[in-house]
Amino acid sequence: MNDSPSQSPDSDAFGADRLALHLLGATQAAALACVPWVGRGDKEAADGAAVAAMREVLGTVPGTGRVVIGEGEKDEAPMLFTGEEVGDGNGPAFELAIDPLEGTDYCASGLDGAISVLAAGPRDSIWATSGYYMDKLIVGPAAKGTIDINAPVDQTLERVAKALGKEVSDLVVVVLDKPRHEEVIAHIREKGAGVLAVPAGDVMGSLRVLLPDGGADLALGVGGTPEGVITACVTRLLGGDMQAKLAPQSDDERSGIEADGVDLDQVLTVENLVSSDDCVFLATGITSNPLLPAPEETPWGWRTHSFMVTPRHPGLFVRALARLQG
Repeated sequence: MNDSPSQSPDSDAFGADRLALHLLGATQAAALACVPWVGRGDKEAADGAAVAAMREVLGTVPGTGRVVIGEGEKDEAPMLFTGEEVGDGNGPAFELAIDPLEGTDYCASGLDGAISVLAAGPRDSIWATSGYYMDKLIVGPAAKGTIDINAPVDQTLERVAKALGKEVSDLVVVVLDKPRHEEVIAHIREKGAGVLAVPAGDVMGSLRVLLPDGGADLALGVGGTPEGVITACVTRLLGGDMQAKLAPQSDDERSGIEADGVDLDQVLTVENLVSSDDCVFLATGITSNPLLPAPEETPWGWRTHSFMVTPRHPGLFVRALARLQG
């Protein structure tokens, strides 16, 4: 039994382990809300259903929560917008980075890889910025301390391979399959490494690197900043390593970042992005992927498949039954 203050029901501390199951209900609800929309070709409707379901559950979580990375500013997103307050008001203060439906195109097309995901921690522990895009480099625990996001890709491949006791030709690198990555994907393949080119899904791609049975060795390239911060949470909890730099893709985005006073040359570490070990990462499958199956209908209700990581539980796969609403 752990009698630390973070485990006490009366504590004002966040207590990731104590609130994890409450928060898990939010990703489960969002995943189930997407079930009727899988393969229907309407990603906006699917995303809207996921947001509404997640918001309803987050309103019941003990404490006072604040969305620091959400669905956009209030004028653009009516629910779970950045800055919105959630929770029942009775308990610790916390903050959230959320993506109720990561992989909207996957869901709309019925393709594998859509998930509902969130990260949470104490107030002022999750880094947020107006920047939309971030260059990232992520490895698992065995290669921790070997990466430098400013180093050439060749050097990164060699260092990671050495740390893992592999040849470069044995490596599998996760890269988003976007036009901006055409050259780096070609270069990695020229060096003999394999590329797992994923159309979308920064977080799921990173999980494949961080987990021992994920089938990938490192992830790199420019993806979403929100996904990068969520990934930093699970990277910290699982003992991996990550470096990142903001990578604006437009003049407007660059101007917004500069207005925030953020140095575009700053190398952001896991500790910069998520400053507390008392955090939680949660993901629930919406459409099947190698780690998380899609919700399954059973005679007793719908079975969801989730992955939960907290300080006490460094990797817990959760199968749960719930009724599909509506």
